[in-house]
Amino acid sequence: MAHIVILGSAYPLRAGGLSTFNERLSRALQAQGHHVTIFTFSLQYPGLLFPGKTQYADGPGPDDLHIKIRLNSVNPLSWLSVGKEIKKLRPDYLIIRYWIPFMAPSLGTVASLVKRNRHTRVVALADNIVPHEKRPGDAILTRYFIRHIHRFVAMSQQVRDDLTKFGISPSRISLCPHPLYDNFGEMVPKSAARKMLNLPEDKSLILFFGFIRDYKGLDLLIKAMARHKLEKQEVILLVAGEFYTSGRPYHELAREAGVEGQIIWNTQFIPSEMVRYYFCASDLVVQPYKSATQSGVTQIAYHFEKPMVVTDVGGLPEMVPHGRVGYVVKPEAEAIAEAITDFFENKRASYFIEQIKTEKTRFSWSRLVESLLYEDNS
Repeated sequence: MAHIVILGSAYPLRAGGLSTFNERLSRALQAQGHHVTIFTFSLQYPGLLFPGKTQYADGPGPDDLHIKIRLNSVNPLSWLSVGKEIKKLRPDYLIIRYWIPFMAPSLGTVASLVKRNRHTRVVALADNIVPHEKRPGDAILTRYFIRHIHRFVAMSQQVRDDLTKFGISPSRISLCPHPLYDNFGEMVPKSAARKMLNLPEDKSLILFFGFIRDYKGLDLLIKAMARHKLEKQEVILLVAGEFYTSGRPYHELAREAGVEGQIIWNTQFIPSEMVRYYFCASDLVVQPYKSATQSGVTQIAYHFEKPMVVTDVGGLPEMVPHGRVGYVVKPEAEAIAEAITDFFENKRASYFIEQIKTEKTRFSWSRLVESLLYEDNS
């Protein structure tokens, strides 16, 4: 069995998408008998750059994982220290999560140092190569990171294509879809979930879930709620997740569109133990993204067997076969409204749920482990 180091977000950072994923991946590797250590951030973002309320979790950390709190993303001395420590450990694999060019200097420096032991295979698990919110210097930073990596695992075809545009040979890239988020507990009855969240039990309910950033298209969904097609459906929109941008324009848009009374705002960080209630309370999960690669929200919806509406951007159509488990539509308010209307008006839920039960079997953690540990001797 292999000795593996994962370099990326984990406790004491709070359980958002990256931390949740890395901890779940560690458990999947441990279940196959591998020895796993996570090197996480002592500081992931400087306070001025972090858009949320806090980066850190409350309460104790997981007792089944070996986590070392080491890397400061803006302190080069930390990069050197972590690189030397992992180099000396000589793990068989160093798996690095890459999602934003801001992290390229720290992660790339660690990778360059670890490679010098001529033993460790450095594998990048790439969420994004081209970021959703572009900034000057992104390409330069990303090139610095990727030149220190042996192999890449992309979780969508778009990320795979983006890597080839940076000159990475397709033979060095494995493609594996984002596994299910199956770590948020078992399903609960819809009525119990709505009671827990104090939601109306007699309304159709759609869910927008996750950190709210402009590229995620919540404005499109608010505009869709105002379309005539949805008026007779008595649909409630539940917005659940912390604003990572100003919330004022969204609230103003809802008022101007006359749909403020149809929206329930729960715009705070949703702790892991509460996630299942939001999904189980909903009838339909809507991701009106303007850009995307893949999405963890999709994989939570699959786990809780919830039909979806996603937009035709990035890797989302790969994850959600149109007409089987939900809808793939243009990132336009009218198209989103048409899909929501069709779902409720034509009672599509039962059919979609049956297809979801079959479709979700292809999103396994064992498949991701196989992709990460695949040897091509490049």
